[in-house]
Amino acid sequence: MYSKKKANILDFIKKRNINRFSIFFGIAFVFLIFSKLSSDYNQLIKLKVKFTDLEEEIIIKDDTSNTIDAVVEAKGFALVPYIFENTKIITLNASEDITIEQDELIFEVQKNSFILEEQLGDSYKIRSLKPEVLHISYSKRATKYVPVNLKTNIDYATGFDIKGDFALSQDSVKIVGPIDRIKDITSVVTNELKLTEVNANIKESLNLVETEEVEVFPKSINVEAEVKRFTEGKVEVPLVIVNKPENVIINYFPKTVTVSYYVDLESFNSITPADFIIECDFNQINDSQTYFVPKVTKMPESIKRINIKQKRIDFIKL
Repeated sequence: MYSKKKANILDFIKKRNINRFSIFFGIAFVFLIFSKLSSDYNQLIKLKVKFTDLEEEIIIKDDTSNTIDAVVEAKGFALVPYIFENTKIITLNASEDITIEQDELIFEVQKNSFILEEQLGDSYKIRSLKPEVLHISYSKRATKYVPVNLKTNIDYATGFDIKGDFALSQDSVKIVGPIDRIKDITSVVTNELKLTEVNANIKESLNLVETEEVEVFPKSINVEAEVKRFTEGKVEVPLVIVNKPENVIINYFPKTVTVSYYVDLESFNSITPADFIIECDFNQINDSQTYFVPKVTKMPESIKRINIKQKRIDFIKL
């Protein structure tokens, strides 16, 4: 019985010693790693150059000519992110940081090393840079400006409609691409503006539809429209006969027509018959014809839709 207890006690002590050893070993390992990561090291980082404020027509190949080899000094902690991927994107402003020649972009690497240091951060000190000057070849695409066509599918709430026209932030845009691709493009269409039960002002942003190998700048436009309550009105307007030869005498009936129109409530009370001109054109009839087709030649800009009740005006020559 005594021997069994003694054996259990020895096993317990051995297990405690093993656990204690593991703890001390783990602590020692952590201190070792911390010590290593706190030391300074040199590391090669490839700086991939990208550009902002670059002309849309310029095409740059995505190859090794856009890369700067930078040897940096930093603490091990700072270099951890570059253990598996030693590439970093560096952004240069095309209008400020580089020189644009006829067929290449030039960036003086050594002269502008401060730009690279700023983007790397305070934890890194640049020890060397290659090449001293970066030469990046480019080509240019053809460009032209074309109008924007707004595509809409709008269902207005009862009694509401758009007042005036849609206002676009840009009525034309620049398209860029191979000349054989853009030469036949006469306009750019927006994505469909689809709205239902509209009873308030419209303010939306729409992307522009691009075709293969052709880019559009800008990529989107803003669309605004004023939506108001509308109502229907009617007025009697006298007819005007135009282009009648002086030697021709006619009698026509009726002498006035009923004009119905759709207008916003704010403008309704200001509409009068004098705001309209309804004409019958003598030049629009043939020798055997005995009636005119009346047409609206003047109406207020605030009117949305208009209709003439009498579709034909009969006449006889005297």
